[in-house]
Amino acid sequence: MTGDRIATFQQLLEVNPDDAFARYGLAMEYRRLGNLQMALEEFDRLRERQPGYTAGYQMAAQLLLERGEMAAARERLQQGIACAQAEKNARAMREMQGMLEEVEGYAE
Repeated sequence: MTGDRIATFQQLLEVNPDDAFARYGLAMEYRRLGNLQMALEEFDRLRERQPGYTAGYQMAAQLLLERGEMAAARERLQQGIACAQAEKNARAMREMQGMLEEVEGYAE
């Protein structure tokens, strides 16, 4: 089943590499499987191809936090907040701002 989901997302991306939903879904599937590196790579591709896809910033920041990469998580959150502001997505902006405040409370 898992391979099927990954294969489905990959097939969708072969047809349209800019499909933000498929790219996000693939990243989340990798995350679900515990492959954080592959998930981060897909979130990076998502950011490159669809920089206005706000949810990708937040999920990438969460992964970076799981890996203990505070500086990278802080940077991704700052980018995500700017994206959320541009997209007028107040909820995402509040959520990421809260995450950023928590991250900034930790020393590296």
